[in-house]
Amino acid sequence: MDHLHRYASAAAPIEACVVGSGGFGRSFLAQSTRVKSISARVAVDLTADLAAAAWLSIGIPDEQIARCTSADEAAAAWAAGQFIAAGDVATVLALPVQVLIEATGHPEAGARHARLAIEAGWHVALASKEVDSVVGPELSRMARAKGRVVTPVDGDQPSLLIGLVTWAQVLGFEVLSAGKSSEYDFVFDAATESMHSNGNTVSVPGFGAHWKLQEGSVAAQVATRAAICAALPQRAVPDLCELQVVSNSTGLVADLSALHAPIAHPSEVPDMFATAEEGGLFANNGVIDVFHCLRRPDELSFAGGVFVIIRCDDAETWDLLLGKGHVMSRDRRRAMVYIPRHLLGLEAMTSVLDAALHGASSGAQEPKPVLDLVARATQALPAGTLLKMGGHHHTIDGTTAELVPAAALAKGSPAPFYLVGNHRLLRDVAAGELINYDDVDIAPTSELLTLRLQQDAAFFPESTAAR
Repeated sequence: MDHLHRYASAAAPIEACVVGSGGFGRSFLAQSTRVKSISARVAVDLTADLAAAAWLSIGIPDEQIARCTSADEAAAAWAAGQFIAAGDVATVLALPVQVLIEATGHPEAGARHARLAIEAGWHVALASKEVDSVVGPELSRMARAKGRVVTPVDGDQPSLLIGLVTWAQVLGFEVLSAGKSSEYDFVFDAATESMHSNGNTVSVPGFGAHWKLQEGSVAAQVATRAAICAALPQRAVPDLCELQVVSNSTGLVADLSALHAPIAHPSEVPDMFATAEEGGLFANNGVIDVFHCLRRPDELSFAGGVFVIIRCDDAETWDLLLGKGHVMSRDRRRAMVYIPRHLLGLEAMTSVLDAALHGASSGAQEPKPVLDLVARATQALPAGTLLKMGGHHHTIDGTTAELVPAAALAKGSPAPFYLVGNHRLLRDVAAGELINYDDVDIAPTSELLTLRLQQDAAFFPESTAAR
């Protein structure tokens, strides 16, 4: 694709507003200063000072920054050509902005920001997968009704993986499975028999004997590697959340609610991401999952990459491609096609431009609820416990995440992970139990709950009619 040609129709720069000036939002603001077709002069955070700090951090002089607390102040700053810093998205909604980049990662606030932007006639680039996982299809439906789009963003793995899956489908490849690497590699030091991942180093005696995939049961070898590395985390909420977003756009599903998440060399993935009948891990094709990139310290990382596994249905062609370095299974029946990077806000410009210029989402044009991300207690949680969400990965204390078939909210059924975050339990939840919708005290005024109920009514009308 000639990207310069695709985005040449921008007669004037696309005006964008970034909400959330953490890593993703700040990187978008920084890169936008280098992109001729995008103007991002509006930043919103918890306070105007925090938003201003983001501008200062990328080299914008303080005298060019307007800290705005009202719509009138924002309008005056816009007219003066200043960089705007605000503490509430409502302050800037009257500005002639075309696209909101929602990058707070906060489910409740992000839902409000997206809703307000859609009502103002803006497109929404939804970097906050936490929001997308609960109400993404509903936000997309609302935007379409106004002739606007909600899009995931290039630079994050969900958008890149959706793009790769649909690229393969357009080309007529049979997509057997798809996935991503986990955020953190598993780096093996043979000299010390230790494994390093995400700042943790643990002893893994005997792992060297399992360094390469051998003949025999793939499932058994995956289980052995996992057992030896049991001291290292092998499931992460963001991985499951991102795959759930992909599922809602592609229809691919999880083989296990907690995923298989094998520790694997990239070259082994086509052997593992296959049906058990073909020697792999899955019960069926059409599966999404994650793997932990296994490597030596001197080998290239795959962390952040996405891939599809496709059928090799023409032996002569794939023999040719094997010679050109493509990754294939040992039986040469499957190949892995991959993108070994995601560049956060540096890469998100293409999704913003596609939304504004072409009215196109980087995800499905009409995503549907396929999977829900839900919470399972890992310890006894007494009534009154605050399901505190926080940390870099927006986890909930005392829980882990799983993927289950999407369904309408109901008594006795599991609630979306990011819907229950920062709310209190109404009953005791035992270790190992899923947290259900009626287990949690969620105020009827919750923006996220309101949108989710709307989504349920739109996509599960029979279930909601029976309430």
